[in-house]
Parts: sequence; structure tokens; C-alpha cells
Amino acid sequence: MKILLAASECEPYVKVGGLGDVVSSLAVALRKLGHDARIVLPKYGNINWVTECHAVGGPMIVNMGYGVEFAQLLETTYNDVTVYFIEFNKYFDRPAVYGEFGGSYDDNWQRFAFFSRAVLDMCAFLDWQPDVIHCNDWPTGIIPPLLSVYNKPDILNNTKSICTIHKMAHHGYAPKELLRFVGLYDHYWHPFAMEACNAINVMKGALQFADKITTVSSSYAKEIMTKEGGCGLDDVLRYRANDLIGICNGINDDIWSPEHDKFIPKNYSVRTLKNKSVCKKELQNMSGLPQRDELPIFAVISRFFWQKGLDVLCYVLPDILRDMAVQFVVLGSGEHDLEQRFLQISKSFPEKLFVKIGFDNALSHLIEAGSDFFVMPSRYEPCGLNQMYSMKYGTLPIVRATGGLIDTVENYDESTGNGTGFVFNDLTSSAIYNTIGWACYTFFNKKSQIKVMQKRGMKQDFSWRKSAKMYEKIYRAVV
Repeated sequence: MKILLAASECEPYVKVGGLGDVVSSLAVALRKLGHDARIVLPKYGNINWVTECHAVGGPMIVNMGYGVEFAQLLETTYNDVTVYFIEFNKYFDRPAVYGEFGGSYDDNWQRFAFFSRAVLDMCAFLDWQPDVIHCNDWPTGIIPPLLSVYNKPDILNNTKSICTIHKMAHHGYAPKELLRFVGLYDHYWHPFAMEACNAINVMKGALQFADKITTVSSSYAKEIMTKEGGCGLDDVLRYRANDLIGICNGINDDIWSPEHDKFIPKNYSVRTLKNKSVCKKELQNMSGLPQRDELPIFAVISRFFWQKGLDVLCYVLPDILRDMAVQFVVLGSGEHDLEQRFLQISKSFPEKLFVKIGFDNALSHLIEAGSDFFVMPSRYEPCGLNQMYSMKYGTLPIVRATGGLIDTVENYDESTGNGTGFVFNDLTSSAIYNTIGWACYTFFNKKSQIKVMQKRGMKQDFSWRKSAKMYEKIYRAVV
């Protein structure tokens, strides 16, 4: 099949969140399955040119509702996948993807509506008819409605659309003007089409008009059909329930593998798990924590946002450090108050807590390899990747039962020793305290079961090949 993945982010060129990892990894996995999978992105001002790029032909016509614009199409290759960039400096030659200093550009609705329309005209420009255009979140959410009208390029008459929800909270609200801006008609201004709260809801339009809807875990698919998880679109998702499928993201096990990881001091596998202790010593040495192999290390690598539940962890962390024989390593950045709270606690417990504010790729690999437990107390987590990275490295995740976390982590059963981590239900300080205490008790008193759980987690198949085959079935169904 011919599959075009349209997205606002894609690793290694531009990445804000997990969407960037998903798009490139899925495309590469589909290519390995024999499909002609391609990617199209806006050409932002902060694009990381990791491979050579060249212009494709002359100016490309983009048929907007108000008239014709001209853009330049660029092309490169990443892991045997063709990647296109749409260059239109008025909208994309900026230092950020969505906005600077944590904000949003006021014209984001115009920027991504233009990009979505340009994606369709690109297919005509290339004389290439994809069987499926796979859209991702609201920035490409105008594509399914555009594919439903007669003024689309003729070459796309038989093209189907898939929309993947990576995070339900972001809808892409726009004024009614969006319809004529992009070439849609006023009858799309309707509660059963794209209107919501007296505005255009781009995500709603994608959910109404896509041939199939996917999201990034089975549990998250159920959660977003509830009032609590649907962010105002739960009624639309319940209406489309037969077309909504949850597929757990995979991980790139070429990069995240303790056997081949170039960022850790000693590689290891299920058979050589004892080498993990070398990584633990290096993590303690790097972080300035006492080199005591007998103490468990609990890790956090995260963006510091409300979604991640770290405010509750911060509240109870001093009690954990005071009462338990543990060490903690924290890496991340985000909300200023959370950053300062973690730093303040580390000053009170310098022998037990190391905190680094910022992003450090090499350190994140060392933390996964050197830690014993990984803590993810998320309020909601559509899929999550770190719990899967952790299991591959023999680091047992401690997670709240939500979204992809409950789909990927099997709770420890102390009567049988089964499980791959520790799961709790309520996001409360007592639940976090008790679950970390439970993990501590198991670490000190049931070491044989800890080792069995580590090996069980390392043997799990979280590869993109598995997820790509599930997407392949959906593509075939709509085609």
C-alpha cells in the first residue's frame, strides 16, 4: 500500500513530544513490511537537517479557499523512508513549532490549515495517489473533511483517511473563517460537523470525517469515550465507537536496548543481567549519591506538567526519603514551581535525591539502565514510552492505572511472583507512598522475585513491528 503520514512533528527533524517519535518509527516499520510509507511535515525554521535535502521541481500550487498560493516542496530520505517538507516561510519560518516561551502562535489555525491543504495538493503535484493519508492530532485534522468535498485533487478520489489521537486535550479551535480560508463550505458549520462552542473545532472535524480513528492504547480509547476523558468530544467518540481502535505505540529497540546502548558503561541482556550493577554504580557516581548497591534507586524522567502527577509525588517525596532506605534520581523540566520544589527537596536530602533540570539524552539512557524502579504517577497517559523503556532495561515501573500504563505493565502478584511492575489506582500521596514502600519491601525481602520480574519485562515485545502490523490491518480494512 501507499501510505502518507502527515504530521506537525517527526524525529529526528523536529520534536516537541512523543508524536515525533511515533511518526518516524511507524513509517520505518511500515517500510520494512514492504509498504510505500512516506512522511510530510512543515519546514519550520528550527528543522534539524540530519540528511541532505533537495527541492522537488518548481513552485507548488496550493489551492486555498481565497485563491492560489505557491510553496516549495523539499525531499529527503530517512531510513529508506521518503520525507517531504512544505516550505512556506510566511507560516513556518519561525523558531518554534506551536509557539514560543510555552505559548501558542495566534495564527496556528491558519498555519496548519494551510499545511493540511498543501498536503493534498502535494499529491497532485507529485502525481502520487496514496491509498491512505494518516493524520495525527488536530494540526492535520482538516485533511479528513477536505477529502470529503469535491474540490479535492482528482488523484485523491479513492484515498481514505485515518486520524490518530495522541492527546485528546488539544482540539485546535478556530474562527468560522477557517472554512472559507481552506476551501470548505458553510454547511460544515454545524454541531454534527465541525462547530463547537460557536467556533470551529478542528479535532472534532477529524473525528467526524476520518474513515477510521485510532489512539495510542486500548485503555485510552475507552477513557476518551467518557466525560472525564473525552475533553468535550466524548459524544462524538461514542458515536464513532465502532471505528475507534486503540493501538499501543511501540519503541525503537535499535536505540533503547541495554544490549547495544552506546550511552551506558556496560551493556547487558537477560543472560547478563548482573552487568546492570555496573550501570547503577556509574549512575550513583555521576549523580553524587553514595555508591551503595544494596539501596534501590527510584527514577523519574519526565516533563514537569500537571498531567504527569508529579505535584502529588513532590508532596509525599520528603516523607518517602525520610522514612525509607532509598535513593531517587529525577531528570526533567517544565512548570517552574515543580522544578523549584524538586530542587528544594534535593537540598534537604542531598544524600538521597539527585535532581537535574533540563533534557539530557545520554543521562536518560544511564538512568534507565542504572535504576531499579521507574515512577510514573500520571493523571492520564495516552500511551507512555518510559515504562516500556524501563522494562526493556530491567527497571521495574511503578505506574498509576491509566491509559497505556495499565495496558503495558502487569501488576506484581506477591503470591506467585508474576508481574512486570507495581500498579496503583488512586492518585493520592498515600497511594504513591504505599506503592513505593511495597516496591522497597519486595526489593529487600524478595530479591529472587525482583529478578524474575526484571527478566520478564526485558522479554516483552514492544517493537514497532508489532504495532505496525495492527495499523496495516486498519489500512487494509478502509482501502
